[in-house]
Amino acid sequence: MADGAFGMSKELARETAPVWAKVKDHVTPMEWPAQAALISEINALKKTRDAVILAHNYMTPEIFHGVGDYVGDSLGLAKEAARSKAKVIVQAGVHFMAETSKILSPDKTVLIPDLKAGCSLAASITGADVRLIKQRYPGLPVVTYVNTTADVKAETDICCTSANAVQVVEWAAKEWGVDRVILIPDEFLAKNVAAQTNVGIIAWKGRCEVHERFTVADIAEMRAAYPDAEILAHPECPEDVIAASDFAGSTAAMIDHVTARKPKRVVMITECSMASNVAGDLPGVQFIGPCNLCPYMKRITLENIRDCLLHMQFEVTVPEDIAERARLAVQRMVDLPPPAVPARYDMIKARHHVAVELI
Repeated sequence: MADGAFGMSKELARETAPVWAKVKDHVTPMEWPAQAALISEINALKKTRDAVILAHNYMTPEIFHGVGDYVGDSLGLAKEAARSKAKVIVQAGVHFMAETSKILSPDKTVLIPDLKAGCSLAASITGADVRLIKQRYPGLPVVTYVNTTADVKAETDICCTSANAVQVVEWAAKEWGVDRVILIPDEFLAKNVAAQTNVGIIAWKGRCEVHERFTVADIAEMRAAYPDAEILAHPECPEDVIAASDFAGSTAAMIDHVTARKPKRVVMITECSMASNVAGDLPGVQFIGPCNLCPYMKRITLENIRDCLLHMQFEVTVPEDIAERARLAVQRMVDLPPPAVPARYDMIKARHHVAVELI
């Protein structure tokens, strides 16, 4: 009987109350009854299917807090998928993340709720491109951002994330006995890494369409309106945006920073949903725009997660010859001792400002 909060049954209201407490500032009371019903249905389906849901930091709050069994950045989610005993992995994220989960969990069924959930950065380079790069720069190690397709990873020596890119670049240079490393495909990440190391960087002109749109003018407007706010930026942003921010680091580094400091106001220069999700765990911190939406991440909804599990549809597979080579690159990164703290890219602490060689 619909006699609970927002016209829901008391049972459903009780079941989803912890989620509502975290999403109430981002979901209207009119939307909540339908979302609560979907959350309940999805969580029941997970048990039936022996499934877990990996929810990326850029998922909307009702997905992130409502149905995500593991939440975090792309590599962290893939590692959790490998550790999980569940038979089915649902990737609430984009396609390259599902591929990475399949690479690390070849015996599990990996599903994605929408096959069109792609990535502008991952689409900027192909395995054929990497083969040509290696011909042009023989003997140099190729470090590839995890935000790439499986066929690109298969042509790679070692992968990295924004949290460990500096560490991986320096490891690769030492391991190969060289003073230059190829770091692809994100141009801005490469330039921001270059400022933190003495290793020379050769980069590709790939960009994330969410982060490349941020400007110094955005930050100036925020400082004028909220002079007491701390401004945090992701290293996929242009260098001048990083330089104008108070802190720059991976999604994990930004979360750690805000959790430790608990500033009164925060501006996160990254995808919109990340701030919304962190806000659910830090109710005392006010999160302020600007932010940009990722159109690919937003293709994932409660409805298509439900349908994905209900019909066991949209399985992601990787050819074994590609998966085997890609697994080596990912595993090399996983086997490195993690950095003591996730990398930060503050330009005020940069060793130097250096131009990278763009291919």
